[in-house]
Amino acid sequence: MAFSGEDGQTEDYLFKIVLIGDSAVGKSNLLARFARDEFYPNSKSTIGVEFQTQKMDINGKEVKAQIWDTAGQERFRAVTSAYYRGAVGALLVYDISRRQTFDSVGRWLNELHTHSDMNVVTILVGNKSDLKDAREVTVAEAKALAEAQGLFFMETSALDSSNVISAFRTVVEEIHRILSRKVMASQELKKQDPISIVSAQYHVRLRILMRDPYLEERVFCVRGYEATRGRKCSYFIRSVEEARLEDGCNSL
Repeated sequence: MAFSGEDGQTEDYLFKIVLIGDSAVGKSNLLARFARDEFYPNSKSTIGVEFQTQKMDINGKEVKAQIWDTAGQERFRAVTSAYYRGAVGALLVYDISRRQTFDSVGRWLNELHTHSDMNVVTILVGNKSDLKDAREVTVAEAKALAEAQGLFFMETSALDSSNVISAFRTVVEEIHRILSRKVMASQELKKQDPISIVSAQYHVRLRILMRDPYLEERVFCVRGYEATRGRKCSYFIRSVEEARLEDGCNSL
């Protein structure tokens, strides 16, 4: 499903997905393999914010996944709340050949939940599955942790591309499934309460389509004066509430 704008044109889904995990677990190479089918054996830690937008077909609908890399900030535990803002999906990556990166999973989950929605779709990714002889984390214990935390789980190899596309696709498909379910529920609600559906549709659009960190300071025009997005949102919600009150009075 997709939303229609005021001009009747269909708006694409844009899902922000973040890559998190300790330094040197292969996050940047996972992104490079997924977005460009490339691998850099001697890659250094990312410097500067990096993201790639990849189009995917989900159930016949075009979805855009905007995937963000941590820019090497995790080395200094300096990943900021702005990095997580607007994220609806996450790949939490560890290196199967380095036990300490797996031990950090709990800390990364806490940080993700602190700076974003608790319902962010998350997959635990054991990267570098090609290093079988150097394995320090078993599949069984990683699966157990994922199940305990309510995460998807998959092992990948950015080197030989094993499961890389599947890992990203798992997250995007689940986000799309959740959104589609919400839209279907809102359509059922519309039959009973037209005012409620306006509010419900707005919140879905706000969550999925407008939570782009580059647009946080974009200026909108509301009733003849310039307003930040936050003020515009407040004005919209207030208008919905006023309409609901007016509708209730008219029904008395």
